[in-house]
Amino acid sequence: MTTDNSFVRSENKANAAGRPRAFDTIIYGGLVVGVLDFFDATIFFGLRGSSTISIFQFVASGLLGPAAFSGGYKTFLLGVLLHFLNAFIIATIYYIASCGLPTLIRHPFIWGPLYGIVVHFVMTFVVTPLSAAPARKTYPIAVMLNGVIGHALLVGLPIALLARRSANKRG
Repeated sequence: MTTDNSFVRSENKANAAGRPRAFDTIIYGGLVVGVLDFFDATIFFGLRGSSTISIFQFVASGLLGPAAFSGGYKTFLLGVLLHFLNAFIIATIYYIASCGLPTLIRHPFIWGPLYGIVVHFVMTFVVTPLSAAPARKTYPIAVMLNGVIGHALLVGLPIALLARRSANKRG
């Protein structure tokens, strides 16, 4: 009887893998996540009536407050820059954690989505309220579901998979 050992070999390779590469995890992870989350926000909130400019002016309002909404393309570009800065920071945190917790590398399909969900809730209930952004009056279920699912699949999972891939290159 013949068995397919490719899954076992793949799992053993991941178990033997060392630390992920910082550049691959942080730079590629930040870029990939920044682009995926950009499109998620643009499409989701665009379907709800927001313009791409106002979506990223909201991001800029975290620094500038409500004045960001009257800043035109300058505050839109600031918002995009801050959005990608956040993506790189999020990837950096996963990289640092994965250096001390190898299970993050061995099990990206578990830890990546969980990390993305935690990121969503920290950004929504800690970072944004502590910023200068206007307070959100409501948290509709559709926004919550998009945030949780989007961050699980478009933020946490890609970073975890890129970290695992880079660790396998090194290992």
